[in-house]
Amino acid sequence: MARILIADDDELVAELASELLIDAGFACGWVNSAEAAWTCINRKRPDLLLLDQSMPGQSGLTLLRRLRQSAMFYDLPVIMFTAMNGEQDHLQAIYAGAQDFVSKPFDAAGLVARVRRIFKLRGDRPRHVDLRSALAPETLRAPMAEASVRRVL
Repeated sequence: MARILIADDDELVAELASELLIDAGFACGWVNSAEAAWTCINRKRPDLLLLDQSMPGQSGLTLLRRLRQSAMFYDLPVIMFTAMNGEQDHLQAIYAGAQDFVSKPFDAAGLVARVRRIFKLRGDRPRHVDLRSALAPETLRAPMAEASVRRVL
């Protein structure tokens, strides 16, 4: 069963989304700040994060950038979940590394469909691939082998 964390400062929206996703067969919980989300993610990595873009304190975009810069969470799927619905907001979220964008108020069936789409796209890939392992086979071995051949000649 996939685990989803919702980070949203609007408790009613977070609780409603959580109940919808639980009814759809996901394990789901929510927190009301980016700081609390970071703490939860570090304790037990979720399979997906629904992240509000504008929260008091640290913004959702700041947390998203922090995740993308982290060797442990660079590949955590994130759906921005926000009342901001302008094209610029959407592009900013995608540019920062979000896989999708859901505007509030949200359509219940649409939210579940987008979450399922993210899991379908991930397919059989593991939940997390260590960044060093992901980079080592293709990018690090070839230049090193080529460099060592040049030294021998």
